[in-house]
Amino acid sequence: MTTLLVFAIALPWLLIVFGCWLGYQLVRQHGRILLSLEALENGFRGGLTEPSDPASTALNGLPSGSIAPDFELPDLSGALHRLSAFRGRPVLLIFFNPACSFCMSMLPELKSFAPESENGKPMPLVLSTGEAETNRQLFQTHGIECPVLLQKDRELAAQYRAHGTPVGYLIDEEGTVASELAMGAAALMALATSPAPQATPEPNRNRPAELAARGNKPINKSRLNRSGLRAGTPAPNFRLPSLDGDDLALEDFRGRRVLLVFTDPGCGPCELLAPHLERVHRERKDVLVLMVSRQDAETNRQKVAKLGLTFLVVLQRNWEVSLQYATFATPVGYLIDERGVLGSDVAEGSDAILALAGSQSASSNDARLHAESPL
Repeated sequence: MTTLLVFAIALPWLLIVFGCWLGYQLVRQHGRILLSLEALENGFRGGLTEPSDPASTALNGLPSGSIAPDFELPDLSGALHRLSAFRGRPVLLIFFNPACSFCMSMLPELKSFAPESENGKPMPLVLSTGEAETNRQLFQTHGIECPVLLQKDRELAAQYRAHGTPVGYLIDEEGTVASELAMGAAALMALATSPAPQATPEPNRNRPAELAARGNKPINKSRLNRSGLRAGTPAPNFRLPSLDGDDLALEDFRGRRVLLVFTDPGCGPCELLAPHLERVHRERKDVLVLMVSRQDAETNRQKVAKLGLTFLVVLQRNWEVSLQYATFATPVGYLIDERGVLGSDVAEGSDAILALAGSQSASSNDARLHAESPL
């Protein structure tokens, strides 16, 4: 009986002590959460500070001077666009989320920017997430005219090391990352309101000086032609490495008709075109198929093996040969006659390219075979 009496007296006090301890733990944990949220908010307002661990890639982003990963995404109307379609103008690439309050704070400033770059300032290109209709209503309501492309699941975040919103990069005329990762609305707006800086080349890239110098010319002063060469123009000669390791020059094929096709291993329409080009190569002995591709040799070897291609493939380092032929879209092509003269204007898209060779092998009903032309 004495034991029960002691227990009955002590139990309420034990419960009170336990409740106080539990309350203290909850308050302490809540305080930690509030401090973390405050630090995150301050970081985004001021452009997020770099982590103390230099090896961390969560906030470091892509290095300035590296090639910006290409991609293909739909705009708010559903039309597909590639980053490479904007070659020839500086671009401010902005990762955006309609549910992010810091992103929403940028909308009035985004409205003030023209949809085209002007006076050397970059053109904003917004990569948003969520439903197309939600984004349409949002950007239409705020009167924003700059291009808006939609990701499904932030699939580009890993490629661009863009973990969080709003963050982004400045991309120069040649498709090179020309800034460190800008984190927060203030940092992005600072990039948007100043002329694009010249990118610092990566070591050993050996980028031609004349190409590097062009990166930040105002678009209204640039002499860069993006409309293609005209029929009757002598085909610019070039010498590029093949996938076999040999250097091949266009003039090596003088005396033969050449179907010159510009592609990229990351280009969907190019992959659909490739089997038709292989058929031209096998069936049309009067036409030599010569493909000029991009990226590294191993990536292209894997693509060639996957598609079973046997025609010649040479690699340009960046866009140096595309620059000579005045087009940065893919797939595009030219027919070069036996004298080394362009026998056609630039052909944009699979059907137009195959028509140059007189091939009817492509299905005209395949809506996916289309040119990814610059806007």
